[in-house]
Amino acid sequence: MGFIKEQWRKVRPQVVRDLLYGYVRGLGSTLRVKTVNEPPLEKSIVCGWHGRSLVFGNHFRQRGLWVVISQSNDGDIQNHIFTRLGYQTIRGSTGRNGVRALIESIRALKAGGTMAMTPDGPRGPSGVVQGGVMVMAQKSGAALIPIGITAKPRFLAGSWDHYMLPLPFAKALMIFGEPLYVPEKATVDEVEEVRLKLENEMHRLQDLAESQL
Repeated sequence: MGFIKEQWRKVRPQVVRDLLYGYVRGLGSTLRVKTVNEPPLEKSIVCGWHGRSLVFGNHFRQRGLWVVISQSNDGDIQNHIFTRLGYQTIRGSTGRNGVRALIESIRALKAGGTMAMTPDGPRGPSGVVQGGVMVMAQKSGAALIPIGITAKPRFLAGSWDHYMLPLPFAKALMIFGEPLYVPEKATVDEVEEVRLKLENEMHRLQDLAESQL
């Protein structure tokens, strides 16, 4: 029994990752997704709330978009899933290797890449845009594109971000807003003004998506 337990401990992380990936793709393949006002995404940072990432992650798979994923154990699972979905990943967060992740993100954007960001993640507070995405936009010149995402019927988890899990064959809606820019030489107050515009627009689009589905 000891040998079996030891072997299980070795393979368990891979088994869990593969099962979760299978669930994400299996569920995603049943969703009926509609997009509104979807713009060209080159050299842009698409910003949606942390709890709504499953719909976006499935819809934009295999397009080479970039995502920043934490170096936690949960991040290892997410990294496995997003890599298999065709995303390019940068590991880091506000807690670990944040500066390196920021530099790599700016480099990818300057090269014309697209970042998919949850600017209230990975630890919240929910619905509040954090400063990292603003630095990323200011240093790269990339557009900030707000997005509202919903799906019905769905299950909302009791987590800090009320993570949304659509039910199989649910309808999903993604509404894109107009791009926002942070001037390279913007003052602290000007950056804060854009941050608030982004945050308010994300909430507006989220409410609009909920009302239209």
